[in-house]
Amino acid sequence: MLHTSDFDFELPTELIASHPLARRDASRMLVVDGGAVADKHIRDFLDYLQPGDVVVFNNSRVIPARFMATRGSVSEQGASRRSESEDGPSAVYEITLHTSVNDHDWWGLCKKFNKINIGDTLNMDDGTKIHVIDKDEESGLLLHFDCDNVFDVLNNVGKMPLPPYMKRDEEISDRERYQTVYADPLGSMAAPTAGLHFTPELMDEIEKRGAKIVKITLHVGAGTWMPVKTENLSEHKMHSEWCCITPEQADIINNAARVIAVGTTSMRTLESAAIRARESGATTRVIPICDNTNIFITPGYKFGAVDILLTNFHLPKSTLFMLVSAFAGLPEMKSAYAHAVSEKYRFFSYGDCCLLFKKDAQ
Repeated sequence: MLHTSDFDFELPTELIASHPLARRDASRMLVVDGGAVADKHIRDFLDYLQPGDVVVFNNSRVIPARFMATRGSVSEQGASRRSESEDGPSAVYEITLHTSVNDHDWWGLCKKFNKINIGDTLNMDDGTKIHVIDKDEESGLLLHFDCDNVFDVLNNVGKMPLPPYMKRDEEISDRERYQTVYADPLGSMAAPTAGLHFTPELMDEIEKRGAKIVKITLHVGAGTWMPVKTENLSEHKMHSEWCCITPEQADIINNAARVIAVGTTSMRTLESAAIRARESGATTRVIPICDNTNIFITPGYKFGAVDILLTNFHLPKSTLFMLVSAFAGLPEMKSAYAHAVSEKYRFFSYGDCCLLFKKDAQ
């Protein structure tokens, strides 16, 4: 039985990318096919395509989901100017939204979760009031926003929710670069980062090679990136994330020669639809799905939809490293990551990528 510690590996901190490259399509791409690895670039992705392939992207758009809120009056205190270390009646809290319940209610993570109580009212920098209507150790705070449009408020006072390992604040350029060029429906609290490497020109070339593009949706929430805190994998609880594959998209995917998922969020959506297909007795790869998923893919999982995966490099002991290990093999991925470290590939959200072929023996 595998445990969380089996997915650990050494990673020098200097390989963690805190900024994107000047060009989206300048990233390196490590190709992993069984025990063989090859050092390529993202533009070489086109050479691995075949007529009849379907390349599946996650088109969810990142919202500026991180903001400061205070208990005191904004006119008196100014949330953005107060010290977050203060815990009195005018304390300031950093909150990052991750899951929408409806147009006005969101779950959000807060660094000072224990300092806030159900029934508290907080103020955002523009004066918008937030009411704390529930709390949960895993999901954080359930917040009700007194406003017409939460997204409009976040666009005014929110920041792009850069991952903490970047160790820096949002910069103006992140509003564009921490977003795919095809991002459309708002809803993610983190970017589907494998898609950050693609330019409009590169996507045009995909179709010129005889492949089709399908843009499905998974709104990235806490389920994708929350750390595994248990040594026993079966005890880890995945947060639910909303995803959607339309009937028209499912038809295209089901008629594919091969399905290439761009990113683990695309993979998780496709495999959620594949599980639904198996459960319903369908003989197709997938069936349409517009629902929440909490799929947790670990070694031993039987893949039903995806043949090839393009993805970034992931954190040690993360659910995403477990997913890629399930897909391409744990020994193979540990060896590939060791190669990536030795060749100084750039890791995580703004880093390089790898193209993984499904291990034959699953």
